[in-house]
Amino acid sequence: MAKSLRRKPRYVVRIRLASGENGWYFQLPSWAKKAGCPLKNQPLGTDVDAAWDHAEHVLLPQFDSWRTGGLSDLVPRRAAPGTFDWMVTVFKTGHQWTKLSRKMQGTHELGFDMVGNYILKDGRRLGALPLEALTTKVVDKLYEAIAFVEEPLLDEDGKPKLDARGVPLIEKRERRTTANHAMKSCRRAWNVAQRAEPELVPHRNPFSKMGLVNKSKPTPTATYEELLAFVKTCDENGRASLGTAALVLWEWLQRVEHVFTALEVAHYRPKDRPDNVLVVHPKTGEEVWLPLFDETGVALYPELMGRLDEVRRNRISGLVMMRDWIDESEGIPLPWATRKGDLSYMTHEAKRMIRLAGLRDELSLTSFRHGGLTEMGDADLTDSQMRAISRHKSAKILPTYVKRTQKQIMEAQKKRRAVRSGGNDAN
Repeated sequence: MAKSLRRKPRYVVRIRLASGENGWYFQLPSWAKKAGCPLKNQPLGTDVDAAWDHAEHVLLPQFDSWRTGGLSDLVPRRAAPGTFDWMVTVFKTGHQWTKLSRKMQGTHELGFDMVGNYILKDGRRLGALPLEALTTKVVDKLYEAIAFVEEPLLDEDGKPKLDARGVPLIEKRERRTTANHAMKSCRRAWNVAQRAEPELVPHRNPFSKMGLVNKSKPTPTATYEELLAFVKTCDENGRASLGTAALVLWEWLQRVEHVFTALEVAHYRPKDRPDNVLVVHPKTGEEVWLPLFDETGVALYPELMGRLDEVRRNRISGLVMMRDWIDESEGIPLPWATRKGDLSYMTHEAKRMIRLAGLRDELSLTSFRHGGLTEMGDADLTDSQMRAISRHKSAKILPTYVKRTQKQIMEAQKKRRAVRSGGNDAN
């Protein structure tokens, strides 16, 4: 932006240096000094754009926050045209954004937050940078930086572990898959914004052709014995909801994110269908009513149903999978998923339960879904029986097909239970 079109930030002064160059300084007003403002006068360098950017995006927001007692922090700042934040806004106001599923929007949001809120060495947010500054070299360094995160080590009660000096212990964790998603989200936003605003968005997309490192491995499959051990450990350590989730994954083959964000209390034994449960699959738009009893009235999922009946007695609506304790600030249990659908804390707690149970460290909640799928094969289920459980769209079927499908599901579940070793209960 031309200097003639840009207004000098508040409290920024120019001083002629001995070298003949103009030096820029941030100088507090005298009244702020007397009032005890924690900011200090400081040099901003000789580069006018860098100096003014630092004053606008780092120092002045801190000054205004002090001056207003934090009220200025509540006022959203309008992204400057041509910056990363502005590019994200362009993407999110277009029709390409509204066509995305809620889950995909949440994935993009997490990526934009991760990149835009990354703090540079000079204290600026990356989101405030002009797009011209985001070269391939800058983006490559950013990718490696956000691929790792430092987190506090937690004890069995979910509280930070402390060293001998009382300082929280920190562990460094790689989150390569999350970083990959963030780069892909930025690549998509750049392409959309470039088409919409070609004069402000550079043609070359620095998030393209990055050679992202894919460290994903095949998901290990859990055994039924490992499922029982996991459920038992969860029950004994105040995380019964995670044990219930593992049983849902095994029995009903719902995806992990859907178990925690789409399975509602109202789906289980509603008044108009007290012998069924509605299993939804938002990713594919499919749903299926699963029978809970066979023709003679015998429960098909006795271990799981006992737990869900207890949930239904205590709650009449909302998500099934809630945290197992009352949140101090809200006064009620909170969902495992955040408002944006993030399940990082749930994943951390599930891994902790797996380790407490002495199971293979490579296991995850997804392993129990894969275990259920493997059990279907071991039980010699027919293709139609498998499709009846996982691909049946209840909204478009005829009544005669409903009866035939329910029969297939009943027979399929009987076969699955038959292959399990006797005497094991998931109470």
